[in-house]
Amino acid sequence: MRAWAVCAVLLYHFAVPGFIGGFIGVDIFFVISGFLMAGIVCRGLEAGNFSLFGFYLARARRIWPMLLLVVLAVMLLGWLILLPSEYQTLGKHARDSLLFKSNIRYLQESGYFDVASQQKWLLHTWSLSVEWQFYLIYPLVLMAIHRLWPGRKVLLAVHLLAILGSFITCLVLTHRDSEIAFFLLQSRAWELLLGGVVFLLAGRADQWQRWCRQMEWVGFALILAAILFISTDLAWPGYWALVPTLGTCLVLLAARQDSGWTGTAVAQWLGARSYSIYLWHWPLVVILGYFQVERAPFWIAVGVLVSVLLAHVSYAVVEVRLSRWLGCQRKALAAVCLIVALVALSQAAQWIRADGKPGRLPDAVVRIDAEASNHNPRKEDCFNESKPCVYGGNDIRALVIGDSHADALVTAVQASLPNAQQGVYFQGQAGCLMVDGAHRMQNGRSGDQCWGFRRKLFGELDTLYPGKPLIVINRTSSYALGAVGEHGAREGLPQVAFSQPSTAATPAYLAEFRQHYVATVCQMARQHPVFLMRPLPEMPVSVPTVMGHEVLWGKQEQPSVSLEQYRQRHAFIWAVQDEAVAQCGVRILDPLPYLCDAQKCSGSRDGLPLYVDDNHMSERGNRLLVPMFRQVFEASGEARAAP
Repeated sequence: MRAWAVCAVLLYHFAVPGFIGGFIGVDIFFVISGFLMAGIVCRGLEAGNFSLFGFYLARARRIWPMLLLVVLAVMLLGWLILLPSEYQTLGKHARDSLLFKSNIRYLQESGYFDVASQQKWLLHTWSLSVEWQFYLIYPLVLMAIHRLWPGRKVLLAVHLLAILGSFITCLVLTHRDSEIAFFLLQSRAWELLLGGVVFLLAGRADQWQRWCRQMEWVGFALILAAILFISTDLAWPGYWALVPTLGTCLVLLAARQDSGWTGTAVAQWLGARSYSIYLWHWPLVVILGYFQVERAPFWIAVGVLVSVLLAHVSYAVVEVRLSRWLGCQRKALAAVCLIVALVALSQAAQWIRADGKPGRLPDAVVRIDAEASNHNPRKEDCFNESKPCVYGGNDIRALVIGDSHADALVTAVQASLPNAQQGVYFQGQAGCLMVDGAHRMQNGRSGDQCWGFRRKLFGELDTLYPGKPLIVINRTSSYALGAVGEHGAREGLPQVAFSQPSTAATPAYLAEFRQHYVATVCQMARQHPVFLMRPLPEMPVSVPTVMGHEVLWGKQEQPSVSLEQYRQRHAFIWAVQDEAVAQCGVRILDPLPYLCDAQKCSGSRDGLPLYVDDNHMSERGNRLLVPMFRQVFEASGEARAAP
């Protein structure tokens, strides 16, 4: 079963066609792990010789050596090829992986299925963190129950109750925010506990012995259906996770040792090395992305092969020999060796996390990479907290509202003010389209995080500095047409809905978007001169990252998007904004004359990036738009700022 699980994950992560649901391999691993842990703990308790210290040490001997090796290898490779900001992030992720809290870290960052997640070298360790957190709690609970009410019937009842609670938690969290449900133990524990139920029921196998073959076939039918048909478009884990987990339970209950599905030499060989394959494969996936060959069939085949070869060597040297050596030592000595190694590598990761060690790289690379952090200095206070802020003096001359693009440009608006005593009033929130009635979508369902923010803002907008110019800045095309670029790009999938969810930018959907957009802008224009900013050029890649890599490797690639590509991408939004101009008398701010030439819009200038990623402008880049924003104050009769 481990072989099936790891092959599903391996082929899914290397984007082999036909394995769109291969991520369910992790769910299979969870059930298997729960089955094995229940066996170890329950047998030990029933025999009266269970040792909590021995249990934890055995888990550490099994998990830590290979994890330490892979983390060390990734950190050494990162020293050679990663930019300071990337290496700093790797240090943070390495530390959290070694301390088995990486699932919490990755929950706080972008999601597991986001494109940006493929730049995280140790993302796959989230599942080890969930398992280790389960290992810490599970034996303690079983020990307490066994002491009060010994017997498998009570243990089975407790397992079933815990499964019910965890599964309900999983469904609720998946509905609210599937990323939370994906990474947290409380919404994943039911999968591990299912394995425990299988172990507790296994003693009654004689009751269904004659049905074992049928059970196994049904189990594998469910697993294969999940691998072939379940996709990331579904909210996961949720109730769909029942398909592979119940399939795994049926196969484990059938327990057919001579099965053609699991008993072959190939399945046994891969299953024995599944842990090493799992640990090695993801860094190799990231390497292919680093060198931009992740879609090349030849390199995909190489990645799969190298994953298996590294796993075989690691299995023989680390999983077998080192584990055997640790097993021959006194328990206290083995524990000390493991803990010392874990602490030492964690400290090294923390040392890397401090600053990414820029001294190991050429100055030109360091300067380029620094632009990735050159964002609005008040971002934490004024944007992440979603509270009103004033940029500049208290003499408010304009209002700026919008999403993260507004946050990235508000300092340029401030810089365009006629004098330093004047200020800009700002309110913004990430992923928040300034259109009334828009619901933010997640996995095809409403998952709006800015409804309350926008309702409050719109409720007070008429009386908020009436008569002052209102500048609206949004990444508008991504809401209507889906995102492009690197960070969670899902082009063609609208990010907001109105009367009903939509999985495509159909004519009916776009007509509804147009209606709500124009109506909202006209509402704003009742008390404010409104300025709508055209969409910024979106780059196909993270500009500082790609430029830094290219310079590091002696190349000079300059990320850009052609003017034709820009016009095709944003034609709909331009037309909608033009309609708002015609109906409401609002005005347009066009960034193209300041960022583009006759052929293309470049992501850099004078050898340095203009963006902090693929679509947000840096503080250096946004200064190119100061002349554009001066038009706001010239239109309202303000004096031109001194140069």
